[in-house]
Amino acid sequence: MAASVCGRGLVSSFQGSWESSITGDEYYHALMQSVPRFVTVGKPSCSPASMKNVNEGKGLFAPAVVITRNIIGKKRFNQLRGKAIALHSQVITEFCKSIGADAKQRQGLIRLAKKNGERLGFLA
Repeated sequence: MAASVCGRGLVSSFQGSWESSITGDEYYHALMQSVPRFVTVGKPSCSPASMKNVNEGKGLFAPAVVITRNIIGKKRFNQLRGKAIALHSQVITEFCKSIGADAKQRQGLIRLAKKNGERLGFLA
């Protein structure tokens, strides 16, 4: 393509006119025909999240926790675990009251207790 000089010394390689040979409606219909109406979606590449405990089998107390859960059943085990966690949270709350710790510090201690429970295998 040869460059041409337009107006005030500007160089352009554009050789057509600024007018369109297609009207707005024709352009719209041509565009709509070139675009697919439906997009096909494949299967998701990742599997759905499972509710399995990532700490199962890890930690010092994990084997005892798993054996106990298998003996007494999952439903009863979860009830006992819930009661133990609630009782431990109450003990932490009473401890925080006795030393004058605020709610933010109490919440931090409860989170720390949960992390320690995970490491030791109580949440297996």
